Amino acid sequence: MNDALTDETLTGLPGVTEWQLVRGGGQGTLLVTGPPSLARPSSGPGRDDVRAARRAADTGDAAVRGTDPTVLPALMRQLDETALLTMARVLDRTRLFRDGGRPRTEEILETLAVAPRHAWIVRRWLRTLTAEGRLRLDAATGRHHFLTVPDRRDHARALRELDGACAGLGYPASMTRFFRAAAERLPLLLQDRTSLQEVLFPDGETGTAQGNYRDSVPSRWVNHAAASLIAGESRRRTETVPLRVLEAGAGVGGTTSTVLEALGDTPVDYLFTDVSPFFLRVARDVFGEHPGLRHALFDIQADPLEQGLEPESQDVVLAANVLHNARHAGRCLAALRELLVPGGLLVLVESCQEHYQALTSMCLLMSPAPGEQEWFTDLRAGQDRVFLTAGEWARQLDAAGFDPLPVLPYEEHPLASAGQRVIAGRVRSRGARPDPGRVRAALAGRLPPALPLPRIHAVDDIIRPANPTGALC
Repeated sequence: MNDALTDETLTGLPGVTEWQLVRGGGQGTLLVTGPPSLARPSSGPGRDDVRAARRAADTGDAAVRGTDPTVLPALMRQLDETALLTMARVLDRTRLFRDGGRPRTEEILETLAVAPRHAWIVRRWLRTLTAEGRLRLDAATGRHHFLTVPDRRDHARALRELDGACAGLGYPASMTRFFRAAAERLPLLLQDRTSLQEVLFPDGETGTAQGNYRDSVPSRWVNHAAASLIAGESRRRTETVPLRVLEAGAGVGGTTSTVLEALGDTPVDYLFTDVSPFFLRVARDVFGEHPGLRHALFDIQADPLEQGLEPESQDVVLAANVLHNARHAGRCLAALRELLVPGGLLVLVESCQEHYQALTSMCLLMSPAPGEQEWFTDLRAGQDRVFLTAGEWARQLDAAGFDPLPVLPYEEHPLASAGQRVIAGRVRSRGARPDPGRVRAALAGRLPPALPLPRIHAVDDIIRPANPTGALC
């Protein structure tokens, strides 16, 4: 299919001035855009959305009242400091740095027997330790040297002192145990000889994950702010039918419960989705027969229409801590936009900053699947990173056809440094965006009948990967 879609084939498609072929997600995707001068009939959030963002920020503050947000950056740094010690201890076990050793990255990966899909994590360790002044890199030879290795007792003390930092951040005791268990098993986790799911969900229990995505101070703030935006949609509508909400990648329901509470008695058709049946079973246990709550499997990487969803069938789409897994953010956002009614609202909760602690724990869940040929094919391609910055998300929303709302918490807020942000956008009117149906019909006439057509999404702009090597978030 990819070989058949040549420039000659794609030139002159109706309303199309630029295109991009995105691999993966089944049959591949063709992103198309129209004249750049006409693609954006409006710019920036409207006055009502600015007011809604302010209300959401106030709601977030109210949810964490009684805590001192000014101490949180120091607590986050304590977690990161422990992770730096853990990285150095694991690297030292290779013995490659001892007696003046100067190994290359490939030697380190080979000695640690790192599974290929997790190699990016160790490369991130090396760059992180170098940036922190705890490792040196000879750029001319690509060799690493002078690793600062913590004393075993200092590392053990740091792991013990995680209790205080986690408690200050609002994590339950199980989250501390999770961080410690992940640190102890890191070599095995990197080798795929055990899985992080076994550590995060012991015996199928979800309390640790809920502590991460629901109970921590940063999560409480963003969950309540996101819920405020969604509840506000019911107040601005004139329709009497239930508010239609699709939550993509709902996981353990850490955000779901806050949103349902904020909606209160609002009539709602709430579709709780995840790619895993495990989380659907968890949702049924947690939420029971909540009126208006339905459950379904949904994969953000695949075409929503082929999964039984209809265009313009949702008033709100919520995606909390999941869209960073999208192999191509622009394609995923364009597909979600097509599910929303004109003027519909997309609400994302995303980590927009890479914390070192995640590089020794949660990031193991974000590696490509075993045997996966492609990983990220968007602006992150070739960069050994998962998370987009808040500015990058806003740019992606704009390109996909949304008017971005102010990112929350605001930059000057103490919690902004925690990295968890609410990024929302309202569906922009079509303007000069190409009609996917006409594009599909025209393309069908140019391809051999035996070839399947790609997914086609019309966007307002196309963001191409720069493909730098090892760029930081």
